[in-house]
Amino acid sequence: MTDSRLAAAAGHDLVDLVRSAAEAGVTAVQLREKDASAREFLDTVLRVAAVLPEGVALIVNDRVDVFLAARLAGARVSGVHIGQSDLPVEAVRELIGADATLGLSAATDDEVHRAEMSAARVDYLGIGALHATPTKSDAPPPLGHDGLARLLAATALPAVAIGGVKRADLPALRSAGAVGAAVVSAICSAADPAAAARELRAAWEAAA
Repeated sequence: MTDSRLAAAAGHDLVDLVRSAAEAGVTAVQLREKDASAREFLDTVLRVAAVLPEGVALIVNDRVDVFLAARLAGARVSGVHIGQSDLPVEAVRELIGADATLGLSAATDDEVHRAEMSAARVDYLGIGALHATPTKSDAPPPLGHDGLARLLAATALPAVAIGGVKRADLPALRSAGAVGAAVVSAICSAADPAAAARELRAAWEAAA
């Protein structure tokens, strides 16, 4: 997941960072620009889509309108990820269509259950926060490994762990049933984002 402020603070151009991290082993990129205007966010999506390697998913965070505009412009965008306070999943699925990926954040048993029971097809859950994280001001209380493992066991939906995830967390997360792990600062704030992505990918594969 991207954070343009963290990237800039570390001296990185966001588009170059995403391209190098994807080439180094990242399998999906979620663009999150909470403070950007719709036009600015769309421009970022279009520029990232133009350089992202084939086969790497590009997910737009929250902004269904930006996803639709990017797709209308011919960009290769995979889908959207929404939170519990965003549009209802049923409305989002209707807007983005059956062919797009729909991800949903979940932090409680009830949120996981409602995602599974939804008439819309939720393709994956983002479960967290694992640890306290400074990159999301409204992040839910940290679950810790035990709490996250319990939620992973409670759903048949593919689930990605998020929230302050570090390389040392990856073996336990994969063992608990996560299909992936989402990181922000571990790559965006790294001195060498490509090297950080390679190390994370290697740690995840070693945990298989």
